[in-house]
Amino acid sequence: MSQIPDTSISHDAPVKRLPKEYYTDFLSDLAKERKPSAIRSLFPLEHTPGLISLLAGKPNPSTFPFTSLSFNARSPVHPEEETTLNLSGADLAQGLQYGDTAGLKQLLDWIYGLQEINHGRKRNEGWRISIGSGSQDLIYKAVTAMVNPGDSVLVESPVYAGVIPMFHSLHCDQIEVETDSQGIRSSSLRTILEQWPEGKPKPKVLYTVPYGCNPTGMTATLERRKEVLQLAREHDFIILEDDPYFYLYYGKAPRYPSYFALELDEPEVGRVLRFDSLSKVLSAGIRIGFASGPEALLAAIDQHTATSNLQTSSLTQAIVFKLLDSWGYEGFAIHVHNVAAFYAEKRDIFERAMKKYLTGLAEWSTPEAGMFFWFKLLLNDNKAADEDSGDSEVVIKTKAFENGVLALPGTVFLPNGRQTPYVRASFSLTGEEDVDRAIQRIRDAILDARATAVAIPA
Repeated sequence: MSQIPDTSISHDAPVKRLPKEYYTDFLSDLAKERKPSAIRSLFPLEHTPGLISLLAGKPNPSTFPFTSLSFNARSPVHPEEETTLNLSGADLAQGLQYGDTAGLKQLLDWIYGLQEINHGRKRNEGWRISIGSGSQDLIYKAVTAMVNPGDSVLVESPVYAGVIPMFHSLHCDQIEVETDSQGIRSSSLRTILEQWPEGKPKPKVLYTVPYGCNPTGMTATLERRKEVLQLAREHDFIILEDDPYFYLYYGKAPRYPSYFALELDEPEVGRVLRFDSLSKVLSAGIRIGFASGPEALLAAIDQHTATSNLQTSSLTQAIVFKLLDSWGYEGFAIHVHNVAAFYAEKRDIFERAMKKYLTGLAEWSTPEAGMFFWFKLLLNDNKAADEDSGDSEVVIKTKAFENGVLALPGTVFLPNGRQTPYVRASFSLTGEEDVDRAIQRIRDAILDARATAVAIPA
């Protein structure tokens, strides 16, 4: 069984945290108007020794038909071996009943230990954790808790397509911050902020995916991360660190510290709201993610949860905890190492096919994390500027699809939907033979597009 580190021990040097009042200006009007759940806010009192609770309308567990659940899981150390894990008694009863809004206590405690191991963060630093139905659930709730309709927001560009509708539905002005193979271009971010129109409120949030970014596959360097943190302090914004590919890092160099870890070196902590996901390493369908960050922001997320879906599934949390607790932190580390190695091999297979068929027809950087290639189609001989290099949408949506391959044109990852010669391809599922066929078909689509362009009179 896993041993949970003692996260109550203080740092040698006390960590200075931003005060709770600091976050008032970062909360949206909607978040400020939300009232705590009259019932759920009292749930913790039910654990008072000797107390008889007549509080919640919880169904009587004697009416539930489930008496035990069991599942098999592969060993992280010996994948050919399986272990049977059982949920019964008090563990099952907890999984079948309503639970605390922020999450199942045992799972929360396990994750606190995980965050200390991976990010060096202890519980006494003014932050906490909430569990959500995947990190997307928590990101959406964070956005609505912090952003008012019409606000300006900073988003790395290209950006994960799943957040564009969130900001679009709030009629936000999505300010695109340039990125390259080293992550957010801090020079671009600084220029945007230093040239911000006088009298116009500056953005309160910056959204970024720092590891194996979806769609670009980029991983932000340590230097870039430090510069972005410095700008967050100088220009007073919160970094929304969406990191679902943190455990899918397979670069040769040691993994860079997260923003959540790096802010320990800042004059005070509290400018990072971090989102983790177990979807990529345990199961996408299990829908478990967790947010780590300032207590005031997590409280706003929890208030949203309490009035929408009440909580993340207790049963799913109980299953996940049973598995993680049986592995321990060392077993989990071995498992995610194996997962990362699996995707490194998938990347290499995909890149070999790209070099074979797309050399001279596309340009790309090799990803060090995640499951995506972001590549530029060379649809004509003008390589000087992207806007003069053609549009991937017609090539991918029409010609490539007609050839029997499906990928995503880069325009769907740009908030303003402008034309771009870039394409996103996922290498997570496809076998080697199909990869070879798919890239050859993309080559044919590019050659067809180039021939068509040449045939059109000037």
